[in-house]
Amino acid sequence: MAFWIVPRCCIFNALGIGMKNVETTILSLKPAVMGRTYFVEEAIGQYLSDLSTKLKPYVTGLLIGQCSPQRDYVIQAVRTPPKEEQKEDNISPSKLASIDEEWITTHASQVSRMLPGGLLVLGVFIIATPELSKDCQNALRKLIFSVEKSLTKRRLWKPAEEEVSERAALQICSATKKVVCRTYDVQDPKSSPKPADWKYQSALSASWLALNCTVNVNIHIPLLATSPNHDLEKNTKNGLNRWSKQIEDSVFLINGQIKDDDTELLEGQKKLRGNTQSSTQFSDVKVLAQLSQGSSHRSTATVQVCSGSINLKGAVKCRAYVHNNKPKVKEAIQALKRDIINTLSDRCEILFEDLIINEGPHKKSFGREYHVLPQRLFVPVAGSSVMLSDYKFGDESTGEIQERFVEMLDQSVQAEDIHIAEEINTVDICPVADNMDDTQQQQLTKATLLLKLQQNMGVVIAAAVAVFASIFSFNYFSD
Repeated sequence: MAFWIVPRCCIFNALGIGMKNVETTILSLKPAVMGRTYFVEEAIGQYLSDLSTKLKPYVTGLLIGQCSPQRDYVIQAVRTPPKEEQKEDNISPSKLASIDEEWITTHASQVSRMLPGGLLVLGVFIIATPELSKDCQNALRKLIFSVEKSLTKRRLWKPAEEEVSERAALQICSATKKVVCRTYDVQDPKSSPKPADWKYQSALSASWLALNCTVNVNIHIPLLATSPNHDLEKNTKNGLNRWSKQIEDSVFLINGQIKDDDTELLEGQKKLRGNTQSSTQFSDVKVLAQLSQGSSHRSTATVQVCSGSINLKGAVKCRAYVHNNKPKVKEAIQALKRDIINTLSDRCEILFEDLIINEGPHKKSFGREYHVLPQRLFVPVAGSSVMLSDYKFGDESTGEIQERFVEMLDQSVQAEDIHIAEEINTVDICPVADNMDDTQQQQLTKATLLLKLQQNMGVVIAAAVAVFASIFSFNYFSD
């Protein structure tokens, strides 16, 4: 038996491939990188089709759903509400360059407040005439990054390293109904578009899993003497930021049990299959905040002179939804954590916006004030087990809530479908007055000076010891 050793170049030459082209040829034989797959509620197809016939020459909107490591789910599409001048004739500006980016990002911020845990703005869409199709991708790219930047500013939590950071850019031709879906990585400003699959599915979220919990809140936020009294919103956000870290470190009991992060949420439970009727599996969750840190963490007490305080008290109802395709425990807990943090942060934002509207942006609080945080309510999504969220003040009517759902989510809501979730939560603001009497001002000044003296006492003692040592050594060596 004989063996022939043939140089590699001969083999490639025999195949008609030059050595310079070997690397290129091998690379071309590799399978193409698959893009993300979006499973989309079937009713969304009809909704988008209706928009394409009613609104010309283009219409923009948001895609709402849930990300998961394997696939993404789109359960709602919401058009951008028209401005006052566009409401009568349903005509948009003729060029995509005239898209109002700020209007769309503001809408996205408002919509994100109405989403329970597990749901987020997954992307944006444009339905346009064939004449505008060439400019659609550039417009979509700008909108995706603008929307994500706006939403990120409001968050008190940071995305996990392994979290999906791709967002959908959906383009639909109003004439041919052709659908083109691409994704952009919002963590990379230079990312190029990737193709994605857009697949419709009936009863997509009819049997999603819901996690409920009630969190008792008693947050004390000091107002430092050096901080302006009128900057209450900034102080509140700083206080909530510290509180959110406690929530992130809390222990979550699902149906009374601690479960490993990587186990399936439905392990040991019977899975409900999706059907035309919405059916939800609810899990009761308890949140246990850690009272102390481990021995490896060193903590020191901080003494601060304060001119007042903000106290947030009450019990907030929180809810998160998770897809039913073998969800992990960590996905569910992460969704619920974010709902707990978001719902309190959003309420405070809404309260301060309301105060600015009613009392003016330059109003200062000189005395003790009590305010009531808006109450949370839930409204069902047709054909789904998912419920969307909103907030109402005590003097708001049912009609105002219905109008807001039509404007923000393009969804009609029946009065009997509005479910108020909880009792009243309060904000107690106790700032010190700028016009306090001389005695109070002197006391505060003395307290500030005393604190500074205490903080610098170590430096003073060290300096005194150094001076004493110098005098002693001078006298000793002189003798």
